[in-house]
Amino acid sequence: MAQLANKNVIVIGGTSGIGLAAAQQAQAAGAQVFAVSRTAEKVTAARENNPGITFDTLDTHDVDGLQALFQRVGKVDHIIAAATGSTRTLKPFMEQTEDQFMAAFNKFWGYCRVARQGVPNLTKNGSITLISGVPARKCGPGMAAVSCVGSAVEGLVRALAAELAPIRVNAVAPGIIDTAMFDRFGENKTAMLDNMGKNIPLGRVGRADEVASAILLTLTNDYMTGTTLDVDGGQLVS
Repeated sequence: MAQLANKNVIVIGGTSGIGLAAAQQAQAAGAQVFAVSRTAEKVTAARENNPGITFDTLDTHDVDGLQALFQRVGKVDHIIAAATGSTRTLKPFMEQTEDQFMAAFNKFWGYCRVARQGVPNLTKNGSITLISGVPARKCGPGMAAVSCVGSAVEGLVRALAAELAPIRVNAVAPGIIDTAMFDRFGENKTAMLDNMGKNIPLGRVGRADEVASAILLTLTNDYMTGTTLDVDGGQLVS
């Protein structure tokens, strides 16, 4: 990870879960890390617990805010986009309203805005890493919107990798990961995740730090672009 020493890394959606884990690992590798989130409470909590990282409040759909962020940082070496930037409705396609289905694509549009505003500030050997997910290629019931968004993200990665070279563009596709998104299940969270893990070849759900280590690989491997890395415990082959 010596390649990250003194590099400027921006993490969009970097105050919790996978994004925060990536920010922490990049900072531990010597990078100057700037992490943002649209939720002020998450920014405050992350700032208190991670004094070595610069945190701020920002939404991926705030173009002026993105421009200001990139200008403030100046030279940017790597961009990680992990924010959902959307409201996802997990229902069968025919049970969703058109507005609910379309709302899931705010994640994709947010990533597009991050790329448009960030690329002019990236160094020649810089990189962009976007977060997709297993549903892009293995979609279960009720996951149609999430699957379509993930497919769009992975398609964008391949297109930008060709257009922006030598800037590198990659995706990381997590499986079921133990993050705060499952906190809504309260005291049933652990039991539910344990039950989900039984259907995964490795016998458990993943951790945010395991996904983050794959993200750091996309930052530090100079011969990787247009690639989607799966970190899913084997879900795609089960």
